[in-house]
Amino acid sequence: MRSLIREIPAASPAEALQHFSRRFAFETDCADVHQSQQAGDVDYVLVDVRGSDAFAKAHVPGAINIPTGAITAEGVADYAPDTLFVVYCAGPHCNGVHRAAIRLASLGFSVKEMIGGLTGWVDEGLPLQGETPASDPGFSCAC
Repeated sequence: MRSLIREIPAASPAEALQHFSRRFAFETDCADVHQSQQAGDVDYVLVDVRGSDAFAKAHVPGAINIPTGAITAEGVADYAPDTLFVVYCAGPHCNGVHRAAIRLASLGFSVKEMIGGLTGWVDEGLPLQGETPASDPGFSCAC
């Protein structure tokens, strides 16, 4: 009996290399964002795409709030065409971050997802800003 893992054959090493290498074109993680902030090497705009009430409760330091629904040509008109946006939402359980990424890309901007979102940030033990203590961050999508 074959394990469920081997039921579908693994990709070839060449296919795996291509797949996993490409993921870095679309994703970054909380540790990389934090490290770039600590090094003062922030060459992107970090965007929390949740609603303004959720953002006020808790957000990643240095993030701005542009709720997904507000990502329009008018809403991002002040950004240079070569701006890289790094977007996040409440966590891996929310697809609002993907909706936001689609909107930004459709407007011609480069975009990456900070995988894990706010949940991942807290899981890494990193500090939050906002009105609510870190022990009760009040995560909600409301994207």
